[in-house]
Amino acid sequence: MELKINGLQHIGIPVTDLKKSETFYEGLGFKNIMQSEFDLHGEKGNVSMMHMNDMIIELYQMPEPELEEVRGRQNGHIDHIAFDVDDIDITFETLKANGYHIFEAAPVFLAFWKNGCKYFNIEGPDGERLEFNQVL
Repeated sequence: MELKINGLQHIGIPVTDLKKSETFYEGLGFKNIMQSEFDLHGEKGNVSMMHMNDMIIELYQMPEPELEEVRGRQNGHIDHIAFDVDDIDITFETLKANGYHIFEAAPVFLAFWKNGCKYFNIEGPDGERLEFNQVL
């Protein structure tokens, strides 16, 4: 099996107060380059991509009913590492064919960035989440 991973795309951190966290990271020199909503179980969550140099930190606030915990996620802890890939579908099929535990049934589209993105997550040996992401 050979995967083409271009580099680290972002680190995702669940937060309890998105505006407070944005202000904190802006104080460190990060700039908010994108904000969006996402849907989770029919409720809306919010996300901000904070950028500095070649680093992106994804800050996201879960919808109210999900705020405490979703699939073991805890606020304030690094939630996942995302890898940038050229072809999300080939990456998905390659990992699926090689027996990796994939959380999603298929790559998920989000209306982020200019033309959207697609992603999926696998589980590592200690329960860590590794996201594969293609910006479209």
